[in-house]
Amino acid sequence: MVKMPVNTIPPVDLVRQYKLISDEIDSAVLEVVRSGRYIGGAVVSDFEEQLAQYVGSSYCVGCNSGTDALYLALRALNIGAGDEVITTPFTFIATAETISLVGAKPVFVDIERDTFNINVEAIEAAITPQTKAIIPVHLFGQPVNMTRLMAIAQKHNLYVIEDCAQGTGAKWGDDMVGSVGHMGCFSFFPTKNLGTCGDGGAVTTNDQAIAQIMGVIKEHGSAQRYYHDVVGINSRLDSIQAAILQVKLRYLDQWNEQRREIAQRYHQLLNLVPGIQLPQEIKGGYHVWNQYTILVENKSNQETTTRDNLRQKLQEQGIISMIYYPIPLHLQKVYQNLGYQRGDFPVTEQAAQEVLSLPMFPDLSPEEQERIAYALKDFCR
Repeated sequence: MVKMPVNTIPPVDLVRQYKLISDEIDSAVLEVVRSGRYIGGAVVSDFEEQLAQYVGSSYCVGCNSGTDALYLALRALNIGAGDEVITTPFTFIATAETISLVGAKPVFVDIERDTFNINVEAIEAAITPQTKAIIPVHLFGQPVNMTRLMAIAQKHNLYVIEDCAQGTGAKWGDDMVGSVGHMGCFSFFPTKNLGTCGDGGAVTTNDQAIAQIMGVIKEHGSAQRYYHDVVGINSRLDSIQAAILQVKLRYLDQWNEQRREIAQRYHQLLNLVPGIQLPQEIKGGYHVWNQYTILVENKSNQETTTRDNLRQKLQEQGIISMIYYPIPLHLQKVYQNLGYQRGDFPVTEQAAQEVLSLPMFPDLSPEEQERIAYALKDFCR
């Protein structure tokens, strides 16, 4: 077992963030506790209104998690057995998992190496008469080219559900992600750009009917208490989490700007390091850098890749990096029934062998970044 240095640099430091706004967080939480209203109420509806206004959508429905947000969106569109939904194999399992949970079939499309996002130009080849929707994922905070994607969706009469879990605050042109497609699904998991102190999620939309349907489904299928019109679930955003999110939303733009500054510093420190490809910002997009993910060219013939060796070297020096994601979804055991084979999505599969996410959070110091860069350069020599 590797003995970690005392001054470890974590991939994300939530304690530092809390200390900066602890008085506001504590006050907001205590106000809810003292109110005795822990589920629903004005604090939740106020947050929903604030997030809708921030994103630029007419409606927002809070829920239990980003996973439930995707599930609610699919259910509200009546997507189910016999339907297909196109998405990326290079994302967290929740994106595809929710498609399966409603009874539909995930259909994967390879990614772009420079952006890690779905290759929009490859989407049309995957469309069939059974296709009902596309779920683009704004991975690592990088927006998908929504202009091109929406044109394809409109041409084929498809719904677009934006997976904004890692992209809160990102923009495509002048539009916030979550406001371009038919719906935007957000996660407030603690490590997200807008994260709470537990689980939480939300769906934004401009369609009042869709918002109302989601509101019923998330409340056990009930529009009126004890009267149930459809089979629903229990997926409420609780009041304490909503109160915390109200506080943090006020700081989101500032934190995203700090992330962008940190990304630029990484660019400068790691420019032209041999064997390393740095992440890019798509033209027309506003990247909010939930992760700073490099590609480490594999020069090893061993079972462990060059990336894995670098990660171990960094860990020995107290620098904790992460791998998002080591196994693409089309190669996961749970999706063997879909019939995909190794080699079907070569860009995704190569990325899974080479990606490494360096520490990234708004309070990461220049000195810590220099230490990370020094260790990485030392390995690459």
